[in-house]
Amino acid sequence: MNPRALLLTPLLLTASLLTSAYGYKGDNIRKIGQYVVVSLDTAEVQTLYLEPDEIGRAVFSQKLDDLVSSWYVNNIFLSDKVDRDFTLQRHMNLSDEELMERLAKVEAAVKLSYNSVVRDYIEMYTTRRPSQVEIMLGLSAYYFPFFEEIFDRYELPHELKYLAIIESALNPRAVSRVGAVGLWQFMLGTAKGLNLEVSTYIDERRDVVKATDAAARYLKQLYNVYQDWHLVIAAYNCGPGNVNKAITRAGGKTDYWQIYYALPRETRGYVPAYIAATYVMNYYREHQMSPRFPAMTLNTDTIMVNQLINLQQIAANLDIELEALRDLNPMYRMDIIPGSAEKNYPLRIPVELLSDYILNADTIFRHDRQNHFPDNRIVTPQTGPGRNSSQASHSIEGKSRITYTVKSGDNPGYIANWFNVSLNDLRSWNNIRRNMIRVGQKLTIYVPEDKTDHYKRINNMSFSAKQAQAGKAAPVNQVATTRSEEEHKPQTTASSTAADNRQLASASSIEGDYEYYTVKKGDNLWTIARKYPGISNNDLMRLNNITDVKSLRAGQKLKIRPKT
Repeated sequence: MNPRALLLTPLLLTASLLTSAYGYKGDNIRKIGQYVVVSLDTAEVQTLYLEPDEIGRAVFSQKLDDLVSSWYVNNIFLSDKVDRDFTLQRHMNLSDEELMERLAKVEAAVKLSYNSVVRDYIEMYTTRRPSQVEIMLGLSAYYFPFFEEIFDRYELPHELKYLAIIESALNPRAVSRVGAVGLWQFMLGTAKGLNLEVSTYIDERRDVVKATDAAARYLKQLYNVYQDWHLVIAAYNCGPGNVNKAITRAGGKTDYWQIYYALPRETRGYVPAYIAATYVMNYYREHQMSPRFPAMTLNTDTIMVNQLINLQQIAANLDIELEALRDLNPMYRMDIIPGSAEKNYPLRIPVELLSDYILNADTIFRHDRQNHFPDNRIVTPQTGPGRNSSQASHSIEGKSRITYTVKSGDNPGYIANWFNVSLNDLRSWNNIRRNMIRVGQKLTIYVPEDKTDHYKRINNMSFSAKQAQAGKAAPVNQVATTRSEEEHKPQTTASSTAADNRQLASASSIEGDYEYYTVKKGDNLWTIARKYPGISNNDLMRLNNITDVKSLRAGQKLKIRPKT
């Protein structure tokens, strides 16, 4: 049987099957050739950048701190926007009357009560945690279109989407101290009761669509019991059993504020935090805050897969990093999509890569197939940064180990070129995630034994010399840096000096003659850099003197690199 027909869902997979298996409606389904493509994205997701009502909410203080220090946030946000003073103290000179007036103007089905507890949370978000709130605003541009569409299906208030921010800080990989997982923080028993699949290879608590659908059903059930959104929100946090006990202890009263002290301590802050978050997201501009958008793809499509496939096979054949693919598909615990004829699973990819995926389906399916799925079966996964042991050992077999010290301006793509190794091997040897390296870091590299001395010399060469040796042109801004560095250090060898001069002369002759890119609506520096191999978002910022990523505008022309 044609492997492409196995890899993707054919036209025989009807809209009704998709609706029952994955919760999609017919008008979300498109057909491209023999394949079915499903989309839940807002057509003009860029408008989310402008409308405060569609931006996300704040999170609890401890979860905000955890969020900012997490690997997840530090790797999806542009680096220059992460190095901020998150302890900055501000002052909120607003009276209770002003705050109450603002809350009264917010249209919401959930009653926005006001008291000193709510004020304390508003003050915490606006004076002590503004940078974390800005991160939440940015992340919500990706997640909230999913939440709103699903809540609309169940006729739930859209503002309930803010619970996910309080629960998980919009981190699909979030795991609480008691084992709750995902955007909506489901315990295993609750997840199973809501028909979420949790197995060795997949955890649908991390699936934005499936988990949100389960959360909507659960919220609907709770509202049918309590008929009060404050009690529903409290029950979502601590369970209906604890809310029922609090009602009993309060003599049968069902007003949240009357049972406040009978609730578990954490839950006492849950509703006030929710109200304060609603305030902050409607009035963040008045507190000099603005969204900080992540360097991740916001516009995606979903394609249904009915055959075993590994995310590494996909990343190796499409213009997308493995970590970016993992960010879009966090439900696959070991990179394996366990698709079969009996059950199909979703794969989310950037919308611009959809046609490439379909056209290269055969190549993706066959790529390194025997290593990933011997005899078309799942093998026992090995530990390590996304590679199995046989792949790792094969990449260093018969080679010599050397060390390279990361310099200013380096990135993994450059380094892989200089040492003539694959980017995947470089990442695997050094456990590099999302191309994050730092100046002074020691990288392990395996090179042919007969060329050890040749590659050892690279560690002492200038950037332009390394680029020249690899047959690449150095960016003009990097050449300028090299000139400055060369003036303050001794020369190395005659050959490297000659190479430097040749490269400097070459760069000087083409200075002012660049390849340009015109920014389109929805672009960010990360998505633009991905179009040009060897170019990073930091390269674009340096070459175009960009200090604020939010300053990027549609129609703006960016220098990409000198023409060769």
